[in-house]
Amino acid sequence: MEIEFTYHIKSRLKKRKIKESEIIETINNPDKEYKLEGKFYVQKNLGRGKIEVVYKKDKYIKVITVYWIWK
Repeated sequence: MEIEFTYHIKSRLKKRKIKESEIIETINNPDKEYKLEGKFYVQKNLGRGKIEVVYKKDKYIKVITVYWIWK
């Protein structure tokens, strides 16, 4: 399924030093996932830390945000 990276997300990736490929890997092979209010939340340990990707899915995947989890 196609994944849309908006300008906002691309700026967040750059600021948070996360690669698009890491987002794709997290969506396709998450360590943990749940759905809340129509949004999907997926987590992945990247070795240097854990990220969470929030997205909506319809005809394509629209990434809403991504952030590091520091727990």
